[in-house]
Amino acid sequence: MTVYGNFPGSRPRRLRTTPAMRRMVAETRLDAANLILPAFVREGIDAPVPISAMPGVHQHTLDTLRKAAVEAVSAGVSGIMLFGVPTDEKKDARGTAGTDPDGILQAGLRAVREEVGDDLVVMSDLCLDEYTDHGHCGVLTADGRVDNDATLERYAEMAQVQADAGAHVVGPSGMMDGQVGVVRDALDQTGHEDVSILAYTAKYSSAFYGPFREAVGSSLKGDRKTYQQDPANARESLRELALDLEEGADMVMVKPAGPYLDILAKVADAVDVPVAAYQISGEYAMIEAAAEKGWIDREAAILESLTGIRRAGAQMILTYWATEVAQRLGGR
Repeated sequence: MTVYGNFPGSRPRRLRTTPAMRRMVAETRLDAANLILPAFVREGIDAPVPISAMPGVHQHTLDTLRKAAVEAVSAGVSGIMLFGVPTDEKKDARGTAGTDPDGILQAGLRAVREEVGDDLVVMSDLCLDEYTDHGHCGVLTADGRVDNDATLERYAEMAQVQADAGAHVVGPSGMMDGQVGVVRDALDQTGHEDVSILAYTAKYSSAFYGPFREAVGSSLKGDRKTYQQDPANARESLRELALDLEEGADMVMVKPAGPYLDILAKVADAVDVPVAAYQISGEYAMIEAAAEKGWIDREAAILESLTGIRRAGAQMILTYWATEVAQRLGGR
């Protein structure tokens, strides 16, 4: 055997020799407490409806939503983000079903709070797109553009009814300029000073939202490129971040997660508030589809994708696998 002195003098492989060694020196740890479950509650159904593009995910009834919340608590998941799916007949140009105190999202919020109380952080999507007949995230002008300031007035109304229904956290997601400040004022002026805001700070106009549109029964024609961010831009996210913090955001989020890990890392390095990332429907669907074909190891790919998001700086991860992964990790 040829001897080369002390070469190699440094042997990083020593710290990879056994599973116990690798676990001991791991720099990033994924925990059930890092996870938030997005969930859809649909009006007018008496049984869960499978979402074809998202195997294993359903549109819930109020009863099955309650069960999903209990299961999430038992697994050790920290939060649940609710999206409402009204009947088509209730959609209109101003998304009035979204501000109806008895609307489906508000009913879902009340149901979950009644079922699990404060054992789960109950979050609500604050946006008009599920409730408008045109599918955009705001009120339209006569020529079809989204009217930023008119939309903010609607967001203020939504914040109040969602907080009244029991939301611990509201998530303004429409990417309107000034949305965090308007929502904060609306909450404070209606006695909801303790309700937190999870700002959708960097929300990109992404091709990966496709399955989500089935999940919420979207009526969108066209795209949202005039208000969601351009995937080519990075510095713009830091500008949005500064504005959201100035307006009173308690937490900030990057969406999607996987294709924007660089943005997530920049945001995490820049702030001293909690940072979230949303592993969206297309990210979920790709792994499920490849696993179904037998092309990848499903469980390993799920954990690797979530660990990468955590490593990039997310303290909270919204993922449709939240309960499953929390159970695998051992929950509490």
